[in-house]
Amino acid sequence: MNQLSRFKFLIAAVLVSGCTSSSLQKEQELMSMQSQDPYIWLEEVEGQKALDFAKSENEVTLKHFKNDPAFKGIESDYRKIFFAKDRTPAVSLTNGDLYNFWQDEKNSRGLWRKTSIESYKTANPKWEVILDLDQLAKSENENWVWKGASFRKPGYDRVLLHLSRGGKDAVVVREFDLKTKSFIKDGFQIPEAKTNAFWKDENTLFVGTDWGPGSLTDSGYARIVKTWKRGTPLSSAETLVEASKTDMSAYAYTQYDEGKPHHFYQVRKGFFSTKNWYLDPSGKSIQIPKPEDAETWGLFKGNLFIELRSDFRNFKSGTLLALPLDQISKGDSALDSLQVVFAPTDKRFIETACYTKNHLITVVSDNILTKMEKVTFTAPNTWKTESLALGENGMASCYDSDEESDLYLASYTDFLTPTSTFFGDASDTENRFTLLKESPRRFDSSTLTTSRYEATSADGTKIPYFVVHKKNMKMDGKNPTLQYGYGGFQHSMTPSYMSALGKVWSEKGGVYVLTNLRGGGEFGPNWHKAVLKENRYKVYEDNIAVSEDLIKRGITSPDHLAISGGSNGGLLVGATITLRPDLYKAAIIAVPLLDMLRYHKLLAGASWMDEYGNPDDPKMREAILKYSPYQKLSPNAKYPETLVLTSTKDDRVHPGHARKFVARMKEQKHPVYYYENIEGGHAGNANIEQSILWESLKTTYLWEKLK
Repeated sequence: MNQLSRFKFLIAAVLVSGCTSSSLQKEQELMSMQSQDPYIWLEEVEGQKALDFAKSENEVTLKHFKNDPAFKGIESDYRKIFFAKDRTPAVSLTNGDLYNFWQDEKNSRGLWRKTSIESYKTANPKWEVILDLDQLAKSENENWVWKGASFRKPGYDRVLLHLSRGGKDAVVVREFDLKTKSFIKDGFQIPEAKTNAFWKDENTLFVGTDWGPGSLTDSGYARIVKTWKRGTPLSSAETLVEASKTDMSAYAYTQYDEGKPHHFYQVRKGFFSTKNWYLDPSGKSIQIPKPEDAETWGLFKGNLFIELRSDFRNFKSGTLLALPLDQISKGDSALDSLQVVFAPTDKRFIETACYTKNHLITVVSDNILTKMEKVTFTAPNTWKTESLALGENGMASCYDSDEESDLYLASYTDFLTPTSTFFGDASDTENRFTLLKESPRRFDSSTLTTSRYEATSADGTKIPYFVVHKKNMKMDGKNPTLQYGYGGFQHSMTPSYMSALGKVWSEKGGVYVLTNLRGGGEFGPNWHKAVLKENRYKVYEDNIAVSEDLIKRGITSPDHLAISGGSNGGLLVGATITLRPDLYKAAIIAVPLLDMLRYHKLLAGASWMDEYGNPDDPKMREAILKYSPYQKLSPNAKYPETLVLTSTKDDRVHPGHARKFVARMKEQKHPVYYYENIEGGHAGNANIEQSILWESLKTTYLWEKLK
């Protein structure tokens, strides 16, 4: 037994000696919580009583909707589209090859495979299967769900595979040889946890994981990042950085620039607050000078990109800046070397970027719709930008690139236009695109059109929204209408091809509304920051304003209007219907936050306090109680019949939120249906069959309530 083990043994002995009083204290705390919340037992994720509750509700819900005459037709439409033989495989670009993860009726867990660019252009690409996840799950008797792979550079000969049990965020990390298509014997392997693992070099990893008691933040993420060398036990890894328990997470990573590796680490203090360091070639840590709420992007031609989320010096929030890497050792003086790569306007903001060997392809949101631009750098400080022509009135985007060449992948879509994938070469002076694949049309869009409107929120702010509808729609208030929104974490709601929803909803006369509420990123960081913490209620006022505007225009009426949202969007729906139940006939709440007085104590909840505030702060508690759905439920209100869905395996947003909300609705005699997928994670579903059921339940419910 080494010294550390002896120390742990002694500490354990001390803890055991105080076990009785500690257990009594925990029991008293539990009794206190139960007196305040009689449904606290539903927070026990895998507790038998809680699972029995879920299974009992599932039985009622499935029986009801499967007996609906419309269910079989809706399910059939979803099945035909989700399992269509002509589905376009979504691909990523790595080292000149195209990779795809594919699920179908035969391969429910999926195949990880690759093909060449030339082969992908053909009607029937020749795929090389790298990993059969169904076969692996069967041989290992594990419920594996694919969570991705990270390549070892520069050789691209090995990957770190991320595999989840049942779809959870927590993963097992295992080293895999791409040449032999097998796991490396005695290779890197990290037990199940919410792990971040990155290659430092071919024989070293940066690892943030669960190292044992006290090694996680209050949010449940890695607090300690270590450097782990091949051939040594994980327990011997050397600590690189430690965050505090109240921070969100810590991680380290490697970025390549002009073929050379550069190492960084960061402590994420909150969702939009970080401190970053650069490890110079000698191994010295240098803190990167920047505002804490500014985000670092990638490296390009010796420059580190930094996006501002607040005004800084003479630069506006939303500006993308370049900081020469060779200047950062100067501390704050290095900020005199900042160069503007992109400057925002009131409606124009940068969303993301792809890095090629010699160019930067930026994706720019212009009044919510996106366009691409090519940026060329000439030392020491010239950034030339030119527009790239791809699509109109929709979403043109670069979504992957090869940093060792100038090749990149782009896509175009809108509500009524199937996604097309294009191949681009940034070295092409004429900026031409080659069409690789065009996804098939899944519904008749010839009778449909898209309109854009604005609603006025309670504080006078104009809230834009999209409406997809029949060209001959009558403004008589009788159109079945589905309003969807999110409104949080600077995540933009943008047009995308409606595919199956177009078939089961729009083609049959349903109106679809996509809202651009504050809290999202549609108009840059300030659009998000306007509704944080004590101003959170304004998001729900925005959502209500859109609903009222739809009714005022005659598009729909309370008897024909439904709202829907998931995760933070589930909170949006829960808050909206408890504030204004009179506006809606139906509501779909998926994988939601609903008990906002306890969200920070459940799973990853503490990481969202920058967004919602800390309920333990009396002032914030008062602000949260204005909208927290679980607390707002009243036996005296008349709520729309509600459909609530979640997943047992969701280890990000606790399923207890959904369970407790449903239990309280039932206690108060409100109409509600509940479905809990026993696996699936925060996505709700782990395979296509589960997605078909999930979506069929939602659509059957909508037509039942709104027709």
